[in-house]
Amino acid sequence: MKEKISIDEFDGKKFKIRFVEQEDNRKAVLTHYLHNYHNGVKKHYEKEAIQYLKQIVEYKNEEEQLNYVSDVALQQLLFEVENVPFPTPENYTFKFIDLFAGIGGFRLALQNLGGKCVFTSEWDENAKKTYRANFGETPFGDITKQYTKDYIPDDFDVLCAGFPCQAFSIAGKRGGFDDTRGTLFFDVAEIIKKKKPKAIFLENVKGLINHDKGKTLATILNVLRNDLGYYIPEPEIINAKDFGVPQNRERIYIVGFRNDLNINSFSYPKAHNKKVSFKKVKEKKVVPTKYYLSSQYLQTLVNHKQRHKNKGNGFGYAIINDEDISNAIVVGGMGRERNLVIDKRITDFTPTTHIKGEVNREGIRKMTPREWARLQGFPDSFIIPVADASAYRQFGNSVAVPAIQATAEKIINLLNI
Repeated sequence: MKEKISIDEFDGKKFKIRFVEQEDNRKAVLTHYLHNYHNGVKKHYEKEAIQYLKQIVEYKNEEEQLNYVSDVALQQLLFEVENVPFPTPENYTFKFIDLFAGIGGFRLALQNLGGKCVFTSEWDENAKKTYRANFGETPFGDITKQYTKDYIPDDFDVLCAGFPCQAFSIAGKRGGFDDTRGTLFFDVAEIIKKKKPKAIFLENVKGLINHDKGKTLATILNVLRNDLGYYIPEPEIINAKDFGVPQNRERIYIVGFRNDLNINSFSYPKAHNKKVSFKKVKEKKVVPTKYYLSSQYLQTLVNHKQRHKNKGNGFGYAIINDEDISNAIVVGGMGRERNLVIDKRITDFTPTTHIKGEVNREGIRKMTPREWARLQGFPDSFIIPVADASAYRQFGNSVAVPAIQATAEKIINLLNI
């Protein structure tokens, strides 16, 4: 058939006017259903998914004078969600869920190990676009809402979550499950309590160790160990630079196993001996008008750094040479200019409308979104469908895939699945 039907029908203005719902999880439900079409998990989403499929068919037939039938539409949509850069492994060996998914760093790592994602959630709409472009699946929305939690299926093996760091109200209390209410960790703990996965894998910023004078981490460990019944070895700081990417990025990893599995020891992965430099990820051709700094702006950075160098605050930057490694990529403010690189291969230093003033003659530029993707271990086949501003934010918020994968491999090996 020449006519095409797509999940994007849900985004049409006329469609939204016709099928109004308080909370629109239709794309998430239908794509999760299609992704699990060849296994038992599809039953969890089937009733609603078929209803939404009928809505799309009805809409297309009336709007475009077509004669679609559900079976044909289903086959086209199956092809759409399966014909993506990173499909589910054909012979997957375990199932996992991906909370606070971002653009899918956890998913990419665990799929590489033979895992199948059966549920994912992420609130940011631009991150959802990137996630769907690469995995064919639209994440569910706000995980703090009960109706979102209700979509999580049973019987998955591993829960993955890179949850934000928040303080708890534990003054005068024991620092247990109830004391975490109102925080995003509470929602993670609630899901663990109800679904009881075999293993959990949490990631957070290094600052969690000292957050609220150590009370935050102590509460998390107490809840996981004593309230939820998991063996939790001491968390460890893992640095991305030790696992094949040239970025000095330290994050705390928390791993756990359900007590009835009788797993009582766990070793985090050892650092790789091979060190890599920025040269490995540097793009060969970069558009001057897009990424090179003007002479005026570069001088502004120099002046700003000079003014704040003894104050312990303000924005600082570093020029990363080819043989160096990058500082941790961060989002917000001047984060994109925190790591500058020298690239003198351009010959056109003339003024442009894109850069206010003349391009600096030293060839200093900010890193590109693709370079940020590589710094986090994303392959070049990973699609970046959003504007640069969103791309920087997404990769800056993501996990370092190789470090996640090395740790997840240790988890899966202990589970014998």
